[in-house]
Amino acid sequence: MYAIVEIAGHQFKVEKDQKVFVNRLSTEEGKKVSFDNVLLIGNGNDVTLGAPAIDGAQVSAKVLKHLKGDKVIVFKKKRRKGYRVKNGHRQSLTEIVIEGITASGAKKAAPKKEVKKVEPKVKVKEEATQDLSKMTVAQLKDLAKAKGISGISSMKKADLIAALS
Repeated sequence: MYAIVEIAGHQFKVEKDQKVFVNRLSTEEGKKVSFDNVLLIGNGNDVTLGAPAIDGAQVSAKVLKHLKGDKVIVFKKKRRKGYRVKNGHRQSLTEIVIEGITASGAKKAAPKKEVKKVEPKVKVKEEATQDLSKMTVAQLKDLAKAKGISGISSMKKADLIAALS
């Protein structure tokens, strides 16, 4: 059984008894910690996918130790300018061991609800449609959009009146 879980801002694929190095956690060494943001659980051919997380699923772990990662050299240089800066960085890490993956209450993603269609805000009276020559170009374009006529952005007033008639 494996799970994809978000720990300290990063996503990890974890299994039981696996050791993982994550960004520094505020939990003390030797304490247990649990992560609720489980994105996916796989058990053989059975895969449960969250939307975005699985409700009720949990990954429990134990903090082994806090340490610093390997040094990374950051060297910046701009050629022909005499600019050189050398910096080093060591990331603060926490080593954890995964003690268990709990999928209780895990449900398949629910189907999305139906979205209602929103009618256009432009409401044109029947009287206005009969006398198109008195309407402005902007009003004619709005009317054409409401009727679903495409390619109206480059049309002139006479062409719009002909398309709407």
